[in-house]
Amino acid sequence: MHRKLIAALLLCLLTLTAFGVTEGDEAPPWIGTNLVDGSMVEFPAILNDQPAVLLFWATWCPYCKAFMPYVKKIQAEYAQYGVRIISFNTKERGIGDPKAYIDTLGFPLVAVADADDIARRYAVEFIPGLMVVSGDGMIAYRRRSTDLPAGKTVSQQWDEEVRRVLDRLVDR
Repeated sequence: MHRKLIAALLLCLLTLTAFGVTEGDEAPPWIGTNLVDGSMVEFPAILNDQPAVLLFWATWCPYCKAFMPYVKKIQAEYAQYGVRIISFNTKERGIGDPKAYIDTLGFPLVAVADADDIARRYAVEFIPGLMVVSGDGMIAYRRRSTDLPAGKTVSQQWDEEVRRVLDRLVDR
């Protein structure tokens, strides 16, 4: 009987660990190098008590590329509230040039280089990984999986979800 209980508890723990951080959890701290200017970035200090959108991406990811114009609009509309876009180049596999890609986007964001370790700490299995953190470093939103094709429809859905959370966090 005790063995079954212990086995069940271990299974529960493994299951919880597999999902990583989720809404309501504290976002794990990290330090990374900004692709934009080479500076060191430290989380949660970078928040400066303001919400942020966390975006895990790769240059080869069609979903990431389709979502970037929406990220640009979110940055433009929420910058007045102190909201920042913090992006993480992950799962790159040596395919693209992350710095060149970031340079083409044309909007201000922090872009953390070589962020595979950070992605693991946040349990990001698929990209784009998309989260919103509150100013105190708590996960307020985490994108769920979707079966929609890359493009406007899924990007619009993510845009609406992120904006709903940001509106609540900035009292808009």
